[in-house]
Amino acid sequence: MTSHTTIPINEDWEFKQVDSKKSKWLPVAQFPTNVHLDLIANNIIADPFMGKNELDVQWIGEAVWAYKTTFETPDINTEEGSAAKAVLAFDGLDTYATVVLNGTEILKTESMFIRERVDVTAYLNKDGLNELEITFDSAFLKGKQIVDKYPEHKWGCWNGDVSRLAVRKAQYHYGWDWGPTMLTCGPWRPINLEIYESRIADLYFRTDVEESLKAAKVIANADVEGSASLVKFDITLDGEAVASEQAKVVDGRATATFDITDPALWYPIKYGKQPLYTITATLVATRSEAYDIHVESKRFGLRRAELIQRPLKDEPGESFFFQVNNVPIFCGGSDWIPADNFVPRISAEKYYDWVKLVADGNQVMIRVWGGGIFEEQPFYDACDELGILVWQDFLFGCGNYPAFPEFLDLVKREADDNVKILRHHPSIVIWAGNNEDYQYQESENLTYDFENKDEESWLKTDFPARYIYEKILSDTCRELIPDVPYHPGSPWGKGRDTHDNTVGDIHQWNVWHGTQEKYQNFDKLGGRFVSEFGMEAFPNIKTIESFLPLGKDDPDRYPQSSTVDFHNKADGHERRIALYLVENMQYSPNPIEQYIYSTQLMQGECLASAYRLWKRQWKGPGREYCAGALVWQINDCWPVTSWAIVDYYLRPKHAYYTVKREMAPLSCGITRTLTTTPRDKHTRVYIDTKHTIEIWGSNLTLRDMVVDVVVCAFDVETGKETYHKTVKTAFSLPQNQSTEIIALDVPVKKRDAGEESRIVVAAYLIEDGVQVARYVNWPEPLKYAHFTKPQCLTATLTADARTVEISAEVPIKGLALECEDDEVKFADNLVDIVPGEVVRIGVVGARKNTVIGTRYLGMI
Repeated sequence: MTSHTTIPINEDWEFKQVDSKKSKWLPVAQFPTNVHLDLIANNIIADPFMGKNELDVQWIGEAVWAYKTTFETPDINTEEGSAAKAVLAFDGLDTYATVVLNGTEILKTESMFIRERVDVTAYLNKDGLNELEITFDSAFLKGKQIVDKYPEHKWGCWNGDVSRLAVRKAQYHYGWDWGPTMLTCGPWRPINLEIYESRIADLYFRTDVEESLKAAKVIANADVEGSASLVKFDITLDGEAVASEQAKVVDGRATATFDITDPALWYPIKYGKQPLYTITATLVATRSEAYDIHVESKRFGLRRAELIQRPLKDEPGESFFFQVNNVPIFCGGSDWIPADNFVPRISAEKYYDWVKLVADGNQVMIRVWGGGIFEEQPFYDACDELGILVWQDFLFGCGNYPAFPEFLDLVKREADDNVKILRHHPSIVIWAGNNEDYQYQESENLTYDFENKDEESWLKTDFPARYIYEKILSDTCRELIPDVPYHPGSPWGKGRDTHDNTVGDIHQWNVWHGTQEKYQNFDKLGGRFVSEFGMEAFPNIKTIESFLPLGKDDPDRYPQSSTVDFHNKADGHERRIALYLVENMQYSPNPIEQYIYSTQLMQGECLASAYRLWKRQWKGPGREYCAGALVWQINDCWPVTSWAIVDYYLRPKHAYYTVKREMAPLSCGITRTLTTTPRDKHTRVYIDTKHTIEIWGSNLTLRDMVVDVVVCAFDVETGKETYHKTVKTAFSLPQNQSTEIIALDVPVKKRDAGEESRIVVAAYLIEDGVQVARYVNWPEPLKYAHFTKPQCLTATLTADARTVEISAEVPIKGLALECEDDEVKFADNLVDIVPGEVVRIGVVGARKNTVIGTRYLGMI
């Protein structure tokens, strides 16, 4: 029997524009590829990310493109009785593709997200070369035609052209409020020629970890195509054999069950290790002497993962938290968009670097947003290896999707195919039906009666996509991944208004969008699980210079220039950034470096406030009032001013570090409150004021801690210490929850002098004489503070070049370390400094002569 052979069809590809007489065949830039990458490589278009070049490349999305190559006919066993065949496997064609082999049309596609396989045995030349040509029609124009074909549907969306709703293509290609419009096409994932008589078509398994965590069951399945009748299953861990079993193929499937005692359990980062088992299925020929025909392997983790939705103590609604191996997890993390407009150039190494940034930032969860793609395997592999939980959206976002029969069939194929591709990853702990489509339904008053369970009737409403989210996708998950929770949308709360903060998840955009609340009020804007919120900030100056045509010398190198504005796609961004800046701090647009710093300080303060205040509401069993905060967003798809906390070139903004501190296993927080009380019911003059602070600790570790709590206070103008006291000794911080520590008046010497507005308060948690957490609280808004410029500020690189030691004689808000060398990486940044202490920040990539610069609020 012929063994399974895979031949990559990845060489000698050419492309051209079909609907242009001037176009000629040109070499591709790489493979897999897309048309923009190939046009750039052949100097036909300039880099679309540079300047305003995006405007000059819009024609590409309305043109017709062709790709072709040749490959030799492989040896195929043609002996009598042989069932050997040749199959072309297309992992991803973007999007409307017509495939022709040796002059015969063999395939037409309508989705970017569905793998296709075609038996081409009869179409191959007996010897010599075979010509494979793929023509890609304009997805944009196809979408327009579909919209015209179904005028009865209420087409509508946020972001991009409405025609995107009709096309199973990455929705962000149509432009979003953080990304450009780049309507690509091409063979964006590998193409292979497979030769075989029998093969393992799918290797999959279900795992069940007992509640005691002492035993696990693995039910392994191998779907087999062809006549081979025996599969050997092997499970290994770190190269050591764990279990092995042979199973016969019955009705195209072989199944084996394994019972594993004392399993090595997979945990999220910070909660345990991430051991990964390997399961290998070997298809064995048994006609004469046994030999291996085809081998497939996948890694998996054994973990007990649950979404807990149950009534809460003392508050309405119910919880929404993830529990892994019986451990409730506060899911602080980020939302993820595709890391490039041109996905084929994202390397496996870059995927790992992105996920490593998430892990190093003390984040636990990443949400793969529904307007992008089902990500590449290296992304999920990195999440598995590093212990990052994944919230996976299905690919629908911000609109009213249609539900005509052909579309539903395409959706079903897409869902089944991609769940099968991804279901072995232990990091994926939830699938959600869409991003904000229920919010769009509410905004447009489309029909949605949660109590109506007549599924077919949903298709007759003006919100027919409910059938997709609550029927098709739900059925797929129940059939293929019954042990992973399915959630119909994000946000969604069991049929209630998507802004209901007592059930399900919410997107909190009343800071920045909506009512544009002050970010200091995030404690009043929380929910059971906040899966989106954010604040914009400018990226690193080097990132801005990367898209200015003349770099440092470009005349548009200033914050309000047309080119810089062009690289911010958010409506009203000028007003919103200015609003939050002017409300909170003194700032100037010049020099641009200081303006960038100001926006990043604002973003850092805003996001830290959200994580700190929402994590405070993680109060232990039965009181999981807020169980997650996912910032929009961790990354960018091009160089841009956006909500990302790390820019396109993987340069962290300062908010990355403030989030990292708030998500540390142990942290503390302070809020400051002003209350006013009239001395009698008639006066408007004689008012008593009281400035109080509340201090709490957040212990996300899995051990109870006992700490001393020290509080210090300083005059922001003079730097003098006005208070120093151990306010709690041997104070208990129970594991995995936040605990209130103390409330007291802002410490001042003269309470009637308005001195409170000058007082900076620092709290320290001390365990066994070692400082384990600190937080500095400032009078707000910061713009009213009279900062004193330090005379003795030091930021000194230690002799081994591994640490920067920082101190000053006056309080400093938001001290940022800077270095021209991109190889120099800081472990922390944007730190608050108070007199009498030395703050130490780790650094890598520095040398003895490395110059470390500083920047801080009030510097200019």
